Amino acid sequence: MNTLKDQVIVVSGGSSGIGAAICRAAIAKGAKAVYALSRSGNIPENCEGNIVGISADVRDAACMKAVAQGILKNERHIDALVLAAGNGIAGAIEETSDVEARYQFETCFFGLHNAVQAFLPSMRKAGKGKIITIASVASLVPIPYQAFYSAVKAAVMQYSDALAIEINQFGLQCCCVLPGDTKTGFTAARKYTEKANEQSPYHTKRSKSVSKMEKDEKNGMPPEAIASAAIRQLCRKKMTARVIPGFGYKAISVLLRIFPTRLVRRIVEMLY
Repeated sequence: MNTLKDQVIVVSGGSSGIGAAICRAAIAKGAKAVYALSRSGNIPENCEGNIVGISADVRDAACMKAVAQGILKNERHIDALVLAAGNGIAGAIEETSDVEARYQFETCFFGLHNAVQAFLPSMRKAGKGKIITIASVASLVPIPYQAFYSAVKAAVMQYSDALAIEINQFGLQCCCVLPGDTKTGFTAARKYTEKANEQSPYHTKRSKSVSKMEKDEKNGMPPEAIASAAIRQLCRKKMTARVIPGFGYKAISVLLRIFPTRLVRRIVEMLY
């Protein structure tokens, strides 16, 4: 199967970046309807077809359940749930407050969980459906000054694997996509911890490290490349457990499994 004809797709974080690219790709593959969830409720740019923008905050469990009820009332079912909502915060671990750390996890992890809990019951009852989560290659690598981003994406990856095992008995599937550096508005939207200033003892190294990361992101893969990888999985009868778009990032993931942890830390320290 190489089409999404007659399928109903729900995408969180669907108004921009990777989520928006997935919405456009789903429409291009013939999806019957695509629901783009985001706080703004905006429809992705340059997207034609039956696409509906819905204002929804994934951090609000009650909001997500209400959104799910509304979509299911219109469509009776959904065929796929793609979880692309995310955010980022940079700063040294020592200087990251509890509130700032929770900011990272509330959207990327608990927001994802809220969406799963809102839509999974209907998919389970239907006995069919696919879930795609968007983690990151950062889940495999200890990223300095973005430790909480690495941590939350690692949590998403493990959550996805466990979810896949639990829902397999109902005929459902889950695939985790791990993008590398991607050119999106995520870079400009990244927040910094309150103590990430010139008075910080980490200032010089942190500034150099994050600047390098931002340069890599701005020169990274287009979001359409990540969207293509996700849509290919939705079109398959049997999804792959994990997908890493881009040959270079696939190679990095292999090396990370081979190299000892001490060497990996040293290489990352040299890069950042």
